[in-house]
Amino acid sequence: MRRLCIERNILVWIACSWSIVGCESLPLDASQGSNSAFVDSVLQSMTLEDKVGEMTQLTLGSIGVGKPYKLDEPQRLDTSKAFTALVKYRVGSILNCGNHQHTPEQWHEFIEAIQKYAQQKESQVPVLYGVDAIHGPTYTTNGVMGPQQIGLAATWNDSLVRENAENTAVQVFGCGIPWNFSPVLDLGRDPRWPRFWETFGEDPLLASRMGVAMVEGYQNGEVPIAATLKHFFGYGFTLSGKDRTPAWIPERELREYFLPSFKAAIDAGAMSIMVNSGEINGIPVHTNKFMLTDLLRDELGFEGVVVTDWEDVKYLYTRHMVAKDYKEATRMSIEAGIDLCMVPIGFGFTNSLLDLVKEGSISEARIDESVRRILMMKKQLGLFETGGMPPPLEDYPDRREFEGGAAQAALESITLLKNEGQHSTDAAQPVLPLGGTGKVFVTGPTAHSLNALNGGWTGTWQGTDTLHNTPGMPHLAEALTNRLGANRVVDQRLSMDFKTADIDRVVRSIQQTRPDHVVLALGEMPYTEMPGNEEDLALYPNQKALVRAIHQTGVSIIGVFIEGRPRTFNDVEPLMDAIVMAYLPGDFGGDAIAQVLEGSYNPSGRLPFTWPRHPSSHLTYDHKHTEEISADSSTNAFNPQYQFGHGLSYSSVEVTELRLDQTAYAMSDTIHLMVLLTNMGNRSTNELVCVFSQDSVASITPSVDRLRYFDRVMVGPHESMTLNASLPVEDLSFINADLQEVVEPGAFSLRVGSKTIAFNVNE
Repeated sequence: MRRLCIERNILVWIACSWSIVGCESLPLDASQGSNSAFVDSVLQSMTLEDKVGEMTQLTLGSIGVGKPYKLDEPQRLDTSKAFTALVKYRVGSILNCGNHQHTPEQWHEFIEAIQKYAQQKESQVPVLYGVDAIHGPTYTTNGVMGPQQIGLAATWNDSLVRENAENTAVQVFGCGIPWNFSPVLDLGRDPRWPRFWETFGEDPLLASRMGVAMVEGYQNGEVPIAATLKHFFGYGFTLSGKDRTPAWIPERELREYFLPSFKAAIDAGAMSIMVNSGEINGIPVHTNKFMLTDLLRDELGFEGVVVTDWEDVKYLYTRHMVAKDYKEATRMSIEAGIDLCMVPIGFGFTNSLLDLVKEGSISEARIDESVRRILMMKKQLGLFETGGMPPPLEDYPDRREFEGGAAQAALESITLLKNEGQHSTDAAQPVLPLGGTGKVFVTGPTAHSLNALNGGWTGTWQGTDTLHNTPGMPHLAEALTNRLGANRVVDQRLSMDFKTADIDRVVRSIQQTRPDHVVLALGEMPYTEMPGNEEDLALYPNQKALVRAIHQTGVSIIGVFIEGRPRTFNDVEPLMDAIVMAYLPGDFGGDAIAQVLEGSYNPSGRLPFTWPRHPSSHLTYDHKHTEEISADSSTNAFNPQYQFGHGLSYSSVEVTELRLDQTAYAMSDTIHLMVLLTNMGNRSTNELVCVFSQDSVASITPSVDRLRYFDRVMVGPHESMTLNASLPVEDLSFINADLQEVVEPGAFSLRVGSKTIAFNVNE
């Protein structure tokens, strides 16, 4: 029965012609019920060894020729290793890329070979392949690379996020990969954390909206793939700010701030979840049954696959020291609720789990729970129908289909933070836009780097290898030359570790060429995870010295930050006449920045985080009232460089009136808010409208502000328009001391821009 069932499915696949474009693409069946009987029949036919293999995930490097982290080139499968892993051990999932990107043709070779090995095992269950395609098909040669998540968050445009995720899905699926380890739904509330740029910023509502959009783009688009919510949960709020170090987060705060984005994405149908690599309150999350079973399964109702992060079961005994060996670590993680272990090298997990079941420490019924979820995911993704084989290579899409979405996202992310007259004199006009005349000098350590524009997880894990850059995409200096003309642009390269002599050379060049403006590209080169740990959040000393030296020339400075987190620079901020935050905008970022600087695009990006003024003052916008008390007892201690949601345009829009439909509301009511907006300039402006709430008195100390609603509107030149916003009273809720989500009656207010209006909520 089992073999006939599998063979019939393979014949169905052979008879079908799956296309990754057009109406014949394989739909993602997210329903559980319609597939249950099939999954149960497959599960009942499987041996214990088959099942444990399904719960094992290895990296591509473990079955390639050469060493796992240094494969022989050109990369290819090692027949002995592949047979051992995929046939003998029945490994059911493979991930990663063998340390660098591959062409679609190479991906097809890998996937087809892996699935042919899977057909040799008795169960013939196809392999589930996963990859980190976090800002486009990051491990596919010539893929379209859009902004990283922090840049997408700066657009505050969930429809654009959805479009880019859908475009990613088409390209990734075209390589034969149906599973994506994205999005990151951790909050970026501490810019010291090296994965800050992988988040949607510091606010739960913003992260929820963007996260749902990304999940829907991956899973509900023309060619769907499975999304993975990372990293459940509280991962990015460590005490030290360093990656994979301990966090102390009470359950109330976990529920108030860190859970909403995951809950929203689970409710949107996310198919898998990856677990926080760290520990919270002394308990590694990979062993936390309360989080992974009681909360995730029983309370939130998540039915999908829970996968570990890289080597995290092993780390329970090599780093966290809560288990004595691999076997005990395996038992603890399975009992906590893990379904699939990202091993990713070797068979220590597989052998340990087999031993645990055979000796009775873990029941086979518990194994069946996880394997059923994995098989269900494979069924929903259509692997049993296609045998896991890639779609026809001739149908791989033209990258030009997706360039528009990535380019638009880059444009909408660019955030103008400051725009003053030269040296801030009252009489001077703002420096930007540059306009059609005047010479521009371009320099700085990120001005000539496509790697800096893309960040980590681009071509390679750390994103630093220039060999894997997309051909033909311009860095900032090239883009400005393309936009302004070679006769207007002078550029000079600097490395990240430039010295005093290099600064002197730049100053001499400025004095000789006598430009009207200096575009100074500052920031960081790519990093992620532990290699991005920093001891100091301040902008690098040599970059500050460069700002000071150029300022002495008397030429206006336009600072452009290309970086994954806000580095503090308050001591040199006054020396720059205009400041732009570009985040990590991707391959189209150089041109996006250039369009904003020269004025063909009216900047619309807004900060998705609070930019600290000092390295040790990284408070979020939703801080508490006591955090505003200064040493002199005044209330100005919260003094960031730039506020959450801040951003300028070339034609400013002001909130000129704020009205409510009532002055008091019942708990079941919806608040109707009318916001009158007036464009004070002569250009159409894509304006962000944020509605913040203030709770006057609460049983848990209330935040000064909480974001409750946001929307983008286009306001024409000198136009006034009314935005009507609806806000259910229940959205004013918080988590109380009993861990319940409540709205307490009393006095509230809503703020939009500088306007605030009060109201009451009654019992």
